[in-house]
Amino acid sequence: MKEYEVSARTIEEAVSQGLEHLGVSLGDVKVDVIEEGSKGLFGLFGSRPAKVRLTLMEDDQPVENVAHSILADVLKEEEPKQQPKAPEKAAAKPEKAVKAEKPAKPAKAKKEAAEGEEAEKPAPKPRKPREPKAAKAPKEPKEPVEAKEIVPAEQADRETAAGRAQEFLQDLTQLMGVNVSVAVKTDEEGNVRVNMDGDTLGILIGRRGETLDALQYLTSLRVNRGQSNYTRVTLDTEGYRAKREEALVRLANRMANRAQKTGRKVSLEPMNPYERRILHSALQDHPAVTTHSEGEEPNRHVVISLKN
Repeated sequence: MKEYEVSARTIEEAVSQGLEHLGVSLGDVKVDVIEEGSKGLFGLFGSRPAKVRLTLMEDDQPVENVAHSILADVLKEEEPKQQPKAPEKAAAKPEKAVKAEKPAKPAKAKKEAAEGEEAEKPAPKPRKPREPKAAKAPKEPKEPVEAKEIVPAEQADRETAAGRAQEFLQDLTQLMGVNVSVAVKTDEEGNVRVNMDGDTLGILIGRRGETLDALQYLTSLRVNRGQSNYTRVTLDTEGYRAKREEALVRLANRMANRAQKTGRKVSLEPMNPYERRILHSALQDHPAVTTHSEGEEPNRHVVISLKN
């Protein structure tokens, strides 16, 4: 009796290889499965091959019918599966009995009922005709604003402090694109007072006069450069300094009254030296309060407190 063992990935492959090696068919051998094999984890780790033993049958031994073994269904050709016949459709359901239709009303009755309903409905209110809207009067074209005529100021001597201030400001405002007239004069104490007049003075004033103060500072540097005696320069435009001084005096008196009522000191917002000087001057003769400055520039401010 001839035996042959073969290993493969699956039992089916092992049997097929064994039959091909022996040159026989499945009916000539007896198949014994030694190991069924294992695919392992994910078909990669721990896999084991399947192992079978094929025993060749002798002629005098009865051939066992192996068609019913576990391999017969795999090795023999698959027969085409017969598709199950579709179940016959259930007999059509009996049609639902048609509901008996309600007897139609006679046409004459319908007409009389409709006329009765129309008689019960109130007649619609007549709409008031809309009055035509009055045509809007065309807007009168705005008259063009006449540009303010700028009269050139009298030119001062360039060798004097007033002349140097005037020349410097004329050149500076021209570079800024601001067309103004720069008038200068010298007071009894020898200080230079400058007044600028023109169309776009808001540019020269700035927020709370910051731009005007900066121009005044630069002009003072130019006037006193290389000079032994210091000349004070005051720069103004359209009476801004006077208006600001009046507002600061009113503020000083109002804050002094608050300090008297509350009995506490009042700190004002940071101001430049010129504005702080106005506050000190406004309250220097006040009977109940006194003033002093605190902090460092640019946050130095005036503090109003009670005397004693």
